[in-house]
Amino acid sequence: MTNDEEISPEIPAILPMRERAEVINEILADRLDNVLPRLMREQKISMWIVTAREYFESPVISTMLNAESLHARRRTILILFDPGEGQPIERLTVSRYGLGGMFDPAWDPEAQPDQWQAVADLIAERDPANIAINTSDVTAFADGMTLSQFNQFAEALPEKYRSRIVSGENLSIRWLETRTPRELEIYPGILRVAHGIIAEAFSRKVITPGVTTAEDVVWWYRQKVNDLGLKAWFQPSIAIQRPGGDGMMEGDVVIQPGDLLWTDFGITYLRLNTDTQHLAYVLKPGETEAPEALRAGIRQANQVQDALLSSYVAGASGNEVLAAARAKALAAGLDPSIYTHPLGYHGHAAGTAIGFWDNQNGDPRGEYPVHPGTTWSIELAAYDQLPGWGDQRVEFRLEENAYFDGEKVTFLDGRQTELKLIPSD
Repeated sequence: MTNDEEISPEIPAILPMRERAEVINEILADRLDNVLPRLMREQKISMWIVTAREYFESPVISTMLNAESLHARRRTILILFDPGEGQPIERLTVSRYGLGGMFDPAWDPEAQPDQWQAVADLIAERDPANIAINTSDVTAFADGMTLSQFNQFAEALPEKYRSRIVSGENLSIRWLETRTPRELEIYPGILRVAHGIIAEAFSRKVITPGVTTAEDVVWWYRQKVNDLGLKAWFQPSIAIQRPGGDGMMEGDVVIQPGDLLWTDFGITYLRLNTDTQHLAYVLKPGETEAPEALRAGIRQANQVQDALLSSYVAGASGNEVLAAARAKALAAGLDPSIYTHPLGYHGHAAGTAIGFWDNQNGDPRGEYPVHPGTTWSIELAAYDQLPGWGDQRVEFRLEENAYFDGEKVTFLDGRQTELKLIPSD
C-alpha cells in the first residue's frame, strides 16, 4: 500500500483462470478457518444458517462458494456451528452438490428426502443456544433468507428452537467487510490494474481531441475490461466540463482541447472490487500544463480527502465521521460533498455509509460503526467557481480506495494529486 500516486502506471499481468481459482480458494479457506470463528464469537452466534436458491444467491453465500462452484445449485444450505470451548467451527452443507471440501456434506437425500427436515434434525442434534438467519430491515447484505424459505424452515423446526432464531445482520456485515492479510496483499495490485486502465483511457491511445466522444471512451473501457478477462461491475462513466458547457456533459459530446474530463470506473478481479474516479485535462495547443485554477481545484479535493481521513475513528458511526470531516473541510473554506462507502466483495459494500451525495446530514444507513480491518472507497467532491468559467460551479470529484487499520487510513495504490494531461496535438 502507498499514499503516493504513479501518474501513468502499466497494467500488471492478469492471472490465468486456474491460478485465479487457486488464489480464491486459498483466501476462502483462510477466512473460514480464521475469520469466521472470531466473528461468530464476537457476535455471540452459536449457529449460522446461510441459504440460497439457484440463480438467487445471497450476498453472503456467494462469498462462501469455492472458485469452482460458480453458483448455488438447486437449494444450497450452509450450517455453521460453534461447539464452544475453543473447538473448530463445524461447517456443513445440506445440499446435493459438494463445495470443494470447504464444507462437510451432511445430507443424504435417499435417507431423508426433505431437505428442511434434514436441517431441523441437524439443529436438534447440536442444540444451539441461538440460530442466526440472514434477515434485515436495513441492508440487503444480510437479507438473504426469503419468506418462502423461512416458512419451510420454521415449519420443519421443532417448536423449542423457533424462539432461538435471531438476525444474522451484524454477523453478515462483519463477514463481508472484514479484510484478511492475504486479501490486503493482493488488493493494491488489483487496484493497480484499474489505475493502469484509466491511465490508458486518459491518453492519446484512446482519445483524439475533436474526434472522440465521451461515449466512445465508455465503450473502450468495456471492451478493454472484456479483453483482459475481467468484469466491470458497473457501466463506466466519462463526463466533460468546459466553460459555457451544460454541467457534466456525457454521451455523444466530442472531447475538445481545454476540457476537464472525469471518469468513474471499477473492476472485479479475484472477487474484490475497485471503484475509482480520476480527472484529466485536455491541453490546448501550446500548453504544457493545466491552468492553475484547475490544479487548485484538485488540491481542494485532496484537502477534503485529508479532512475525511483524519476523521476516521474506530467505533464511531459513519454519521459521526461525516460530521467531523465536513466540519474540518468547511472550516478550511472548502465547499465539500462526501459520499464515501465500504469496498470489498461488492463495489458498494457492506458496512456503514459516510454520507450520500444527496444527503450530507447523516442517514440511518450511517449509524453502523466503523471497524478496523476494512477497506473503503474514499469518494467525495470539492466545488469551486473558476475564473473564466462564469457562474458555472465546477465539480472536482475524486475517488480512491483505501484501508483502515484502526489507527490510520492508507491508500491501496496512491491517490491522484495532479491532473492527467492529454495532448491535443
